[in-house]
Amino acid sequence: MDAGAQGRPKSGRSPVDRGRSGSKHHLITDAGGVPLAVLLTGGNRNDVTQLVPLLDAVPAIGGKRGQPWRRPLQVYADRGYDHDSHRRLVRAKGVTPVIARRGTEHGSGLGTVRWVVEQAFALLHWFRRLRIRWEIRDDIHEAFLKLGCALICWRRLHTTKS
Repeated sequence: MDAGAQGRPKSGRSPVDRGRSGSKHHLITDAGGVPLAVLLTGGNRNDVTQLVPLLDAVPAIGGKRGQPWRRPLQVYADRGYDHDSHRRLVRAKGVTPVIARRGTEHGSGLGTVRWVVEQAFALLHWFRRLRIRWEIRDDIHEAFLKLGCALICWRRLHTTKS
């Protein structure tokens, strides 16, 4: 476990926020914006390194009889997850990667699909404890992160029933 600039695990110097230490939330959702898996890493970790662990963290999806689905059919991601070796790893898992390429113009159309993930991040950051990491221990912050995802799931299910 890497200790960050302040000695906190799962925190590190952010390359985009003037070197302040912090953490990153990595999230995978279904097409409706319901969180399936969430990970916490240091602010200095590349997004692409968390693509395969996120896919592995997705629980089995129940449904019809037989083998439950273990992974999604497709993964939509932004340019932060673009790397050829990771694309091959995702394909080896039987998932089709739909990831924007670095160095290409914007307007690929992925924003019309990826907005559900951005909306889920916005809903997570409505919880003040998740907007800024105040906890020193990473397991406590990760527990709040998973609790926030559970509340989002409950709210989505509650509004669809009514």
